Amino acid sequence: MTRILLLIPSTSYRAEDFLDAARDFGVDVVVGSDQRPVLEHVAPGRTVWVDMLHPERGAAEAEAFAREYPLDAIVPVDDAGTLLAARAAGRLGLPHNPFDAVEATRDKSLLRQRLEAGGLLSPPHLVVPLSADVAEAARRAPYPCVLKPLALAASRGVIRANNEAEFAAAFERIRLLLTDPAVAADCGPTADRVLVEGFVPGIEVAVEGLLTDGRLITLAIFDKPDPLDGPFFEETIYVTPSRLTAAEQAAVIEATAQSARALGLVDGPIHAELRLNDEGVWPIDVAARSIGGLCARTLSFGTGMSLEEIILRHATRSPIPTFDRESRAAGVMMLPIPAAGTLRAIDGVSEAEAVPGIESVTMSMRVGDTVVPLPEGGDYLGFMFARADSPAEVEGALRQAHARLRFRIE
Repeated sequence: MTRILLLIPSTSYRAEDFLDAARDFGVDVVVGSDQRPVLEHVAPGRTVWVDMLHPERGAAEAEAFAREYPLDAIVPVDDAGTLLAARAAGRLGLPHNPFDAVEATRDKSLLRQRLEAGGLLSPPHLVVPLSADVAEAARRAPYPCVLKPLALAASRGVIRANNEAEFAAAFERIRLLLTDPAVAADCGPTADRVLVEGFVPGIEVAVEGLLTDGRLITLAIFDKPDPLDGPFFEETIYVTPSRLTAAEQAAVIEATAQSARALGLVDGPIHAELRLNDEGVWPIDVAARSIGGLCARTLSFGTGMSLEEIILRHATRSPIPTFDRESRAAGVMMLPIPAAGTLRAIDGVSEAEAVPGIESVTMSMRVGDTVVPLPEGGDYLGFMFARADSPAEVEGALRQAHARLRFRIE
């Protein structure tokens, strides 16, 4: 039987969805993680310990496992496993992206350099060490600008600054975040620097795709109808299909394909965030993995094939019956955390689910949990899903349902 190593960090929302897809697809799954709770809870007896923070060491552990239990593919579920997957799959001769290409997606300064060198629209940027003279760095920044950690995802630590005073405040806030030991460990060698880049105005979209020998297959374009202008960049609603014109969508797809070429990505899922304005299409971020959180649940292909199943089929070079997404519009709302504290009550879920078009409301936080909003936090209270005949109806249902939810945070 085909055997896949799934790399699952402790913070992943998606373990269950990937394991369900593997069961539907009929493949043998081994869960690789560096967290005991994942290994003990997700798939008891079918696990291997791998070091995700140190790709060379983790790859050696995966290679040792594969000598006894041969693997057909290695699939990272989230950002944390992409470097390890590239290194381990390369050692084992399995389909993979070049390590340096994935490395560029995990270091926003390298990403910006390679996109710019590849001829894509790119804002002015500079890298500022945490030990730098903040006043001097503020004088060199292009305003308005965005400060961001080099390796964190989900807009964590990303702050807009319009002047030198805001720059200094944002820089200090990010410095405190990056000096937290747990955060620093997640960032690895990039924890001592901050990327500063010019703010790119415009509407933002996300592209979900799949690369085969460097060729991009576009699976979905998501509109983000809520403006993302700062000072923090909390994503909320994703809706597909896109309401961009055909010409705009073609330009977005071409920019995504060109970004993959500039980075050197050739195989597997790709998730890109791009902005459109009068100057054209600007790639903001590119990841060598699929869409995060539970957002993939908005996508269904053919007669019900999930995005996770398509990824597993692609990784094992198995037939994929169709890449055609279902015809109805779909969307997700990532429920933002309004304040820091302890979550004491969640009300209105049944009322929200009663809104026409709403499929489900899934809470990822529980009563009693400590919640931290952006920019220090990187989680959501939960996810809300909708389907309808048009993108506008999906967006309307999500907004109406969100208005019925009530959270008490002390």
